Amino acid sequence: MLNEGTIQTSNNNGIATITFFHPQSNSLPGELLRGLAAAITEAGNDSGVNVIVLRSGGEKAFCAGASFDELMSINSFDEGRQFFSGFAMVINAIRKAPKFVIARVQGKAVGGGVGLASAADYTLAHESAAVKLSELAVGIGPFVVGPAVERKVGTAAFTSLSINATAWQSAAWAREKGLYADVFNTIDELDKAVDELASKLSASSPEAMAALKQVFWKGTDHWDSLLVERAEMSGTLVLSEYTRSAISGFKSGAR
Repeated sequence: MLNEGTIQTSNNNGIATITFFHPQSNSLPGELLRGLAAAITEAGNDSGVNVIVLRSGGEKAFCAGASFDELMSINSFDEGRQFFSGFAMVINAIRKAPKFVIARVQGKAVGGGVGLASAADYTLAHESAAVKLSELAVGIGPFVVGPAVERKVGTAAFTSLSINATAWQSAAWAREKGLYADVFNTIDELDKAVDELASKLSASSPEAMAALKQVFWKGTDHWDSLLVERAEMSGTLVLSEYTRSAISGFKSGAR
């Protein structure tokens, strides 16, 4: 149990399924982020794994992003940098894993959740899986997840999401922009598509997939340092009175 959240990994015929869960709409406290990064790294290094499926528990939100409870508890720059570095660790773990990562997005994704969906190599979603980058609305900004989101949807769409921070964009919009490879009307259809793709990839050449992964992520070697620098930006801003007040307001309402 990680801060009331869990991470479970299973391996079935070379398909490693990593499931994260938190009772607060699958939000991500720092300990859960570090555990998720470790699970992805471990699966990536496991010779018995050919493909990784990343999913969250429950039937509603895919991921509500950063844990507001933990954000409110941050009292120093070092604490802020450490927390936001958790998102950097997860994104870099996905980037460095020599296996394709398929994301199954069954519901809404906010902030860091959009970052996870963007960092995955191939993302499939349910029609309810709207997206929102809400960071600016609480006085921060999507600094750490930004490179992953911008890489997937382009600068214009990333700018739009970042500036219009209180507006949801539909799953159809996310598919049009390239964030989702496909969108399905039912959860059964989504799960069938995820299973079929994972099975095909599990039977494919590991060497070819690893080489393709390097091609897909060309030009991102500097992310080890870039995402930490971005975490420091967020770690500074989260200490402001504006951000603390805004987060408090968000906690009392819907994201």
